[in-house]
Amino acid sequence: MADQQIGQLLDTLGVTADLDQGDLVTDAHIVLKVVKADGETSLIKATSEALDWVTSIGMLTAVLAIENGRYVNIAEDDD
Repeated sequence: MADQQIGQLLDTLGVTADLDQGDLVTDAHIVLKVVKADGETSLIKATSEALDWVTSIGMLTAVLAIENGRYVNIAEDDD
């Protein structure tokens, strides 16, 4: 198996993100569902080059909280 750039693949799959003007994306953690040539299905993890393991675990934990409806945006303005 060889490492491949997946930006175009994500575009083809229609992957989008809700970003505001001026937002700076610093890291990415991608989970891919892959059907192999023999029909076997597997999951593959891909990350940005500089993503360290602590941030990776934090991102995964946050995604689980979002998916399970436990995420609260504490950064919202109080006005």
